[in-house]
Amino acid sequence: MARRFAKISGVNGRKQNLLKNWSRGTKVLALTSIGVMLVSLDISIVNVAFGSFVAEWPESRRTLTWIFSAYNIAYAAGLLTAGRLADAFGRKRAFLSGLMIFMLGSILCAVSPTAIFMVIARVIQAVGGAILTPASLALVLPEFAIEKRSAAIGVWGAVGGISAASGPMVGGFLVDTFGWHSVFLVNVPFCLLAFVIGLKLLRESHDETAPRTVDYFGALLVVMGVGLLTLMIVQSDEWGWISNRSLIIFAISFLLLGAFIWRCNQVAHPVLDLRLFKLPFVTAAAIGGFAFSMGFFSMIFVNTQWLQVVWGYSPSLSGLAGSPGPLAAAIVAAPAGKLANRIGHGKVVATGALIMSFGIGWMNFFISPEIHYWDFYFPTMVVTGLGVGLCISTISSSATAFLPQPRFAMGSALNNTSRQIGAALGIALVSSLLVAATKTDDPTRGFHTAWLLISGVILLSGLAMLTLFRRPTAEQLAQAT
Repeated sequence: MARRFAKISGVNGRKQNLLKNWSRGTKVLALTSIGVMLVSLDISIVNVAFGSFVAEWPESRRTLTWIFSAYNIAYAAGLLTAGRLADAFGRKRAFLSGLMIFMLGSILCAVSPTAIFMVIARVIQAVGGAILTPASLALVLPEFAIEKRSAAIGVWGAVGGISAASGPMVGGFLVDTFGWHSVFLVNVPFCLLAFVIGLKLLRESHDETAPRTVDYFGALLVVMGVGLLTLMIVQSDEWGWISNRSLIIFAISFLLLGAFIWRCNQVAHPVLDLRLFKLPFVTAAAIGGFAFSMGFFSMIFVNTQWLQVVWGYSPSLSGLAGSPGPLAAAIVAAPAGKLANRIGHGKVVATGALIMSFGIGWMNFFISPEIHYWDFYFPTMVVTGLGVGLCISTISSSATAFLPQPRFAMGSALNNTSRQIGAALGIALVSSLLVAATKTDDPTRGFHTAWLLISGVILLSGLAMLTLFRRPTAEQLAQAT
């Protein structure tokens, strides 16, 4: 008995020593990554539950598309405002408040009585995620020396990206085991754990020069502009791409987004500080992140629908079938950050985009309605996952690694905003392609068109990073602050 007690005490002692040996920066990174993990997971975890939602509310299939789009739009629009609020009123306060709002939205999603109620609850989730995300990175970066920030951001970005890629696998298990409600309830204990630890561990920080006001009208302009553009894409199969209604909606969206950019140039404290675009690495990451996320999240959605609709896989089996991708991405994500520091972020992303585009193109041309998983789908997922791993964390680190401290939250918000807008538009676009194809003699045509589009935009993200990314000069940093 004494020996057993001594053995247990020794194990516990080693665990405690391990935690003590963690640097403060590592602990903060681990804690804030929990929030990023949950927000990213909920972008894709509902993909495998989509069939369950349709079965629950069969009359609301088109409304259910907004479970994806509304989340991404609200998240993207909220990020810019949240970044400024976090700088002004405290990053710790923003992170912890965001966790609680995200948890509330998750609970409301789980108890949704109707499809429209769930869409509204998803918006609440997204608002919480938008508040905590820029604050989380702003809390992490000051804990690391400049030469170690790329690696820290790489881990932070990899957690988000791999969580999003793992969504179908996690969601499939939960749906088949506990029902669709569980894909939202799983967030609750993680939020509570991170909140309790965060109260003690995190230090409050502010940007003393940040204004205490927010341009809410500017935020409204970008929400309405992106929302109307997404509406046009979602309804394209019913309205037609060049119908009067679609063209009018597109024109209004274009005007609203133009007014948003104009307002950012006019007001003293805009939602988006356009001076950031004087930094070439910010511009490259914004364009590259937009195109990459448009393709990445669309790929997850389309692949999951193929496995369930064409191959007849269950939610859990479809999630498991796609798991080699996230696992391969996880293996290369952290080394990719170190490699980017040596040879350049643009080269690493371009290489990953080329690999990923090749994998998606290969699947597009050679996949068939007959199930052939091990000799085709499995190796294709591994190849594609390697490309994802090279891109996903590198794009995140490229956007913020060289920013001065007062610009951390705004830079992170801009990077995440461009990516979420890309995700919203990408999923809306491929969803409309899949729905339109169901009205033809060959329902699989929509999948092939979607994969062709995805392959192209992924390649575009790599080209943008390769040609535009440059480390900033001291003069450029001075102009952007």
